Amino acid sequence: MGIRDIDWQAWQPDLLTTLVFIRKDQEVLLIHKKTGLGRGKINGPGGKIELGETPLSCALRETQEELDIIPLNMMPRAELNFHAIDFPKIKAFVFVAYDYQGTPTESQEAAPLWCDISALPFDRMWDDDRYWLPQVLAGTSLTGWFSFMGEDLVDHQIQIGPVSF
Repeated sequence: MGIRDIDWQAWQPDLLTTLVFIRKDQEVLLIHKKTGLGRGKINGPGGKIELGETPLSCALRETQEELDIIPLNMMPRAELNFHAIDFPKIKAFVFVAYDYQGTPTESQEAAPLWCDISALPFDRMWDDDRYWLPQVLAGTSLTGWFSFMGEDLVDHQIQIGPVSF
């Protein structure tokens, strides 16, 4: 199903989630996901927003749970909308942090992985990441719409511009 086939005005996500990417010089802290949706893939720490949580408080909590660190100087950078027939529909709020407190530590959910920003492991990530993550890590704010069939990206659209959440 293409992006234009979806009524985005009426579209409602099944899950609200967050993702956090911590930049340090020319590297970004990623995780090797060990549980849940996307298990085995490389991504940023994050997870489901709980009742009463804001995207920011969820991003902080999830990063602390997954890597035992506290991200600092976080900036909202992207709002991503994922439509799939065979997976939950997800809205993800993406933050980039420019510092952190603590030592990234492996947990039951995730193993930390530092990557050079110019050599991101897209072959081990979700198909959509190559279209928005480099822009977000460069400081661009954007909104993205993605249609998936299984784990395969079918169609996407990205709009550059400020986000507010």
